[in-house]
Amino acid sequence: MKLSKALRQYRGHKGSLAVRLLLYGAAVFTIGLLLFLIAYILVKGIPNLTPELFAWKYTSENVSMLPSTINTLLMTGLTLLLAVPVGVGAAVYMTEYAKTGNKLVKVVRITTETLQGIPSIVYGLFGFLFFVIACGWDYSLLSGVCTMAIMVLPLIMRTTEEALLAVPGTYREGSFGLGAGKLRTIFTIVLPSAVPGILSGVILAVGRIVGETAALIFTAGTYAAVPKDLFSSTRTLSVHMYALLNEGLYTNQAYATAVVLLVVVIGINCLSGAVAKKFAGGANKDE
Repeated sequence: MKLSKALRQYRGHKGSLAVRLLLYGAAVFTIGLLLFLIAYILVKGIPNLTPELFAWKYTSENVSMLPSTINTLLMTGLTLLLAVPVGVGAAVYMTEYAKTGNKLVKVVRITTETLQGIPSIVYGLFGFLFFVIACGWDYSLLSGVCTMAIMVLPLIMRTTEEALLAVPGTYREGSFGLGAGKLRTIFTIVLPSAVPGILSGVILAVGRIVGETAALIFTAGTYAAVPKDLFSSTRTLSVHMYALLNEGLYTNQAYATAVVLLVVVIGINCLSGAVAKKFAGGANKDE
């Protein structure tokens, strides 16, 4: 019934009907592909999850992923701790303080858009030459964190800037009308209203950090152990999975690692989404 109704509605607009069918087809294909990938990973990986894979210490017999899981969380947390304040601060300056038509802002925007398209291997090469060799940090957690922070900084800046621009100007005008200053308006009105958009960029950054391999191999290394300090070599889950597949002896364990990696990403995304909803609900109450 619905299909026949839609056909009658678009009978005089064959082009619109074709576009609508293409959109439906693209949506079904995308969702189907996503569900297929998730199902494939779960079917291949869950049967291979064993207690040995969660041992505290990695050996060539148990190929434990627990150290790599902890390293992934450390890498993600430290990278966000470094990149988010800088990215959000830069976006606040460009949207709230810089004058219209500022040349510096134009240069920064072009630069960030360019940096987002650079392959991760290039970031890895830069991190290797600068942090590992020039700074003398060797293969370490700190080298990996700094490299990943540079990699996700343009993404956080651009998404934060768009989120701030989406905040209605009447919010700022109302705050100024009540006697609030510029800084107070930004921190009490503008930023809370833009939190859902900012967290969207953070979620994308988390996905890139967790799934990154090439840049971390050249900077953080591949040592499968929980780092003792910031200057210890480390291995994240994605690098761990790459190493298992590269050796060709632990394919089943690599599938199990993919399951844990998928759970970690979904867990972080759900947590970020819950925080975004909380802030969005608080902003709606304030209105």
